[in-house]
Amino acid sequence: MHITLTGNLGSGKSTICKILETEHHYEIYSTGKVQRKLAEDLGISVLEMNQLMCKDHKYDNMIDDTTAKISRENPDKAIVFDSRLAWNFVETSFKVFLSVSLHVAADRVYGDNRGNVEKYSSAEDAKQQLKLRAQTEDIRYKDIYNLDYFNFLNYNLILDSTYCTPDLLSKVILEEAEKYKNNGDKKETKILMSPKRLGIEEATMSANPEKLYLEGDIVIEKTEDDYKVIRGMELVKQAAEKGIPFVSVSL
Repeated sequence: MHITLTGNLGSGKSTICKILETEHHYEIYSTGKVQRKLAEDLGISVLEMNQLMCKDHKYDNMIDDTTAKISRENPDKAIVFDSRLAWNFVETSFKVFLSVSLHVAADRVYGDNRGNVEKYSSAEDAKQQLKLRAQTEDIRYKDIYNLDYFNFLNYNLILDSTYCTPDLLSKVILEEAEKYKNNGDKKETKILMSPKRLGIEEATMSANPEKLYLEGDIVIEKTEDDYKVIRGMELVKQAAEKGIPFVSVSL
């Protein structure tokens, strides 16, 4: 089975890939590594690399062609494509988008050693650079591919990684991927958000929750930096009280 994994910068994609590789025997293909290597070879930052790629599409084409080739030649292999746009090039995959709040993402990357191509002077600097990188990538994808990268309808699973452990996130991804496979690869979009991210600050996760997510009529909307609940807050509170890690929402 092929899983394509993308998401917000700092959402924990690489950590989840390591778990899927070491504990579940998936082969990992990471184009992020290719992009960072290109930036390192050129002596520039990742942000500068993104800006350069806006002007010269040969780097995008190289990454895209390699991704498509690997998926075609290995249809029966267990592969995770850790790539911004693999969901668009892999012929059949379970498409996952990891979502994370901007301030948590900034704290993560600021505290992480990402080499000379990703340096931040503070968490606030990291926040501003991450925001700018996301805007730059969004423009580039629309310009080159006519794709709306942040449109959740492109994906099968949108999974909030802000407050959840990588192990539990990996478990959710694998369980939902199996459901997708057993359902005949039917196209549908499921959004799973943490109650804490939706405003329940005292929310905690049970070590052995009765279920991974609570379903119901919960509607959220995008704000400038995150999301807020516009219907179904009682269900969000109920999930928090029971220690259920996620709620299934619509946007």
